[in-house]
Amino acid sequence: MKFKFENLIIWQKAMDLGEELHKITSKFPKTELYNLTSQTRRAVDSIALNISEGSIGQTNPEFKRFMGYAIRSLAEVITCLHKADRRNYMTKVEFKKYYNQSYELMNMMVAFKNKIN
Repeated sequence: MKFKFENLIIWQKAMDLGEELHKITSKFPKTELYNLTSQTRRAVDSIALNISEGSIGQTNPEFKRFMGYAIRSLAEVITCLHKADRRNYMTKVEFKKYYNQSYELMNMMVAFKNKIN
């Protein structure tokens, strides 16, 4: 891989989560296309996008700021998961799987952000 961020486990996991949630949201009702489906996809894509964008920055404070954006996007994804669960757009097993992946990623991202000087 040619870009440093591609080697970051948090970026790789964010990419994986993004692709998985893109697939699952395609099963949401058509009435949610411009609402929860779109919001979930934009939020989950924003995680990896902010990690990569921040890593290219010239300063560590800039990278730390973009990591904050990525963490906030992940929090938004978790809320979208809860909304999808409450509306029965996914099974309890699917919810638990994506919730646990998100929880693991959140912990990794916070730890990574805290290590940036």
